[in-house]
Amino acid sequence: MKEYIAILKNTKLFAGVGENEIEAMLSCLGATSETYQKGEYVFRAGEHINQLTVLVEGELHIQRDDYWGNRCIVSRIAVGEMFGEAYASPDSGALLNDVVAVRSSVVMFFDIHRILSVCPSACRFHSLAVKNIFYAISEKNRKLVAKLGHISQRTTREKLLSYLSDEAKKQNSSIFQIPFNRQQLADFLSVDRSAMSNELCKMRDEGLIEFEKNMFKLFSHCD
Repeated sequence: MKEYIAILKNTKLFAGVGENEIEAMLSCLGATSETYQKGEYVFRAGEHINQLTVLVEGELHIQRDDYWGNRCIVSRIAVGEMFGEAYASPDSGALLNDVVAVRSSVVMFFDIHRILSVCPSACRFHSLAVKNIFYAISEKNRKLVAKLGHISQRTTREKLLSYLSDEAKKQNSSIFQIPFNRQQLADFLSVDRSAMSNELCKMRDEGLIEFEKNMFKLFSHCD
């Protein structure tokens, strides 16, 4: 696990903590790691967890499939991002969604009770960790609000433009890459893939956008 310390240092959980401190804390926090191949489940909806997790390699999706097999991608987890913190409290209930590896991934698990309890050495990390977890939950809430803004648009075109505009602003460029393929983007925006692909082609033909796979370019008259 030591090979991932540099990544952990840049995570929300370990913000403000030095690499030497992180190495010493791994055993204190009961850290373990697991490797998941593409398509494997890290967690399934309905499970109860008592661990906080950090992705240190690969990519994960938090997703939900309904009774008929229709999929909604709730969010994407990139390297360095934390998940599971929303279920830290004892009465938080079972997981509402699945967590699935999009490609080969390595996940680190931390005992949430050890994080929230003061250790015998009373290291400064524990008070800092609680603050960091609060900040992480706040950031995820902002992302969910942004997604609600996209999917609350009435038409497929409006949903696409809302999402693409947001990505362009985040990357501070009219030319940018999105983290989804076509099916994943459709699942994320809760639209039909064929209808979405047709709309993208119409938008391209109208000179609103250009795209090649997951690279996009917006033109100023998209606004």
